[in-house]
Parts: sequence; structure tokens; C-alpha cells
Amino acid sequence: MKAEIIAIGTEILLGDIVNSNAQYIAQELAALGIDMYYQQVVGDNEKRIIYAFDEAYSRSDIIITTGGLGPTEDDLTKEVAAKYFKKELLPNEEAIEKIKNYFKFRERKRKMTENNLKQGLIPEGAIIINNDNGTAPGVIIEENSKVMIILPGPPKEMKPMFEDTVRPYLQKKADSIIMSRVIKILGIGESAVAEELKDIMAAQTNPTIAPYAKDVGVMLRITAKANNEEEASKLIEPIEKEIKNRLGDNIYATEDVNIEDVVAKLLIEKKLTISAAESCTGGMIAGTLINYPGISEVFLEGAVTYSNEAKHNRLGVKNETLEKYGAVSEETAREMAIGIANTAKTDVSIVTTGIAGPEGGTPEKPVGLVYIGVYFKGEVTVKKYVFNGNRSRVRLQATTTGLDMLRRVLMQK
Repeated sequence: MKAEIIAIGTEILLGDIVNSNAQYIAQELAALGIDMYYQQVVGDNEKRIIYAFDEAYSRSDIIITTGGLGPTEDDLTKEVAAKYFKKELLPNEEAIEKIKNYFKFRERKRKMTENNLKQGLIPEGAIIINNDNGTAPGVIIEENSKVMIILPGPPKEMKPMFEDTVRPYLQKKADSIIMSRVIKILGIGESAVAEELKDIMAAQTNPTIAPYAKDVGVMLRITAKANNEEEASKLIEPIEKEIKNRLGDNIYATEDVNIEDVVAKLLIEKKLTISAAESCTGGMIAGTLINYPGISEVFLEGAVTYSNEAKHNRLGVKNETLEKYGAVSEETAREMAIGIANTAKTDVSIVTTGIAGPEGGTPEKPVGLVYIGVYFKGEVTVKKYVFNGNRSRVRLQATTTGLDMLRRVLMQK
């Protein structure tokens, strides 16, 4: 069974609105085991919408549309669909009553206008998809082995309608399920991952392996198609095990979580207190860790020690160290890590000092040079990195790499 998504709306076609609905529906279809090979975006034009329907049905069994169910004249989806299937649009009393009540029982600055009742017109014989978060009901049209599922554009309306009605409807039609598992990687790039796994990827059929380069790091998605979850899991497990054997501790998660979540969880589980002193990252490491619920149990203090004076006064970095080696140096990073851990009285600390750019670099110390230090109960590890990209990217890479460095230290202890 194949489905196709058609987003209808000139505002999407022109890029004024991001088509997040397609991403959501595509993920839902994959989870249901329904194949999808094409998506379309079409403006509010009857002729072009009909052409899009013809194209979709030439290669797919199910069309799911979003958008074009509003009360104005350019909201055409339902009207064009009725014309396409040669069905009359008929007023539905239940739908109309829901629209009236939507305005009646909510405090609104605007009153219901007559054109809102247009939304209560339903193609004859269609299944109504109730909308508890707006005025436009959706519909499902079944005709000559074709199915069209028509949903409103606003995600806050579309998603609950899909979950409550569309998903159960499609589950009955799906003849298999698709299961995916993610593996998240830091420390090696996409090309290195592909090289390490090239024989597995060359031989893949079911399950399949797809690498995705993220802003920082790589994600692998292992996807299996089977009759049920148990069968799909059995297909995935040996592939996942082999990938783990090959990539080792470069894998930081086998679920869709961020590196800061993994680090924060480790700190809480191990009951290790932590502090952070940041220069070039400007509090980004502390900020990401603080996003994790419950981190207050272990995160005691974060300091942005941007100037040499702050490094000396707050962290106790020796003036001689700053003068001899500079603020961006292994020696300064080491003293920063010890200083923040001692003054904050924490088991662990993480520090950064570097040149984020775009200016300030020299041949000896180029833009992108960052030293990251991790203190663990008296032991200090400092590593040197040179990151590429603009100022924001250098800071992001330093933050993520620093958290991964901390993760590796925690895993060894």
C-alpha cells in the first residue's frame, strides 16, 4: 500500500510557512508500514490541485491532503475533491452545530460569519473527521479503491485529528509495520561511519541503514519492515549489535536523545556534582545541561569567565600562566578546570577556552582553536581541537564535543 502527501496552500508554495505537517505525517505513515515515495505542494488553484490528484493516484493508493479547509474563497480543497469524485457537497447538521458551538462557547473577539458555515459542507458519503481544536472538520472519501484523507493545515488541529481518527483508520488497512531504531554518534564524521559500515550498507535489504549528518555528529537509522513489532525487532537486533561492535564508544545513544541528556543522566546516576567554567562557549554547556529535568541535584555552578581578569580572579588561573601561554592554551584550560572544581566544591568540572572568531586568530592560534578541559576528582584531561565554520558553529561544536568528552570520562570511571 502506497500513500502520498499533498500540501495545499500558496503560502507553503512560496515558503511563507514551513511544511511541518508533511514531516509529521511521513513519520506516522512509516510507523504504520505504509510506503510513501512522493510528496507534493500545490497552490490554491483548482486546475493545479486536480492535476496533483491525478498525478498522485497514478502511483499511490491513498492521498492525504493538508490545508485549504478554511472559510474563504481560496480555500478549495474540499470543493475540488468533491468535484474530482463527482460528489455533491451537502450541509452536515452535526458539523454545522459544532462550528456554531466553537464560537458560542469560547471567548472570542470575532463573531462567526456566514462563510464559516461553508466548512460544514461535506462530500456525500464521506467519513467526517471531527476537529475539536478548530472549525474545519476533515473528511475521508473512499471511491473505486481510492482513498482521500483531507485534513486542515494548522498543526494544532491536524495532529489530534490524525491521532484520534486517521491513524486507527489506516491501521486497519496496513498490511505490515515499519520499525526504526536510531544510533547517535559523536567523535567520527559521516564519511568515516560510512567507510566503517560499507559492507553492511552494501548488503542491506531489510532492514535498511541510513546515515544522516547532523549539525554536530551523525545519526544512523535502522529500519525494518515486518508483519509485527516482534519480527521487526528480530531483524534489527543483529545489525544493531554489529554496528555497536564496530563503532564502540563513538555511539552515545541508541534512542533519539541529545548528548546533554546522556551526560546529565550519567551525572545523576553516579551522584557526581559538576561545575562549568566557559570562555568561548559563553555558558552554552551550562545552558544545555540545565535543560535536563532533575539536573539541579548535581549541577552546582556555572561561570562565564571570558576575560583574563575573570579567569584569574574567579578561577585562580595564575597571571604567569596567562602571560606565558595565553588565555587559549592547554595550561590555562587545566588551571580553569581545577579552579572551578575547587571553588565550587564539585566532583567534576568542564571548561572551554578558545577563539570563536571571526577575528583574533594568528598562524599559531587560528580561529576555531579550542581547548576543552575535564576535571574528575583530582584528575584533569585537556584536549586541543580546531573547529571549522563561523562563530556560532565553532561554539556549537565546542559545546557538543565538550559534553561528549565529559561523557567518555564518566563512562571510564
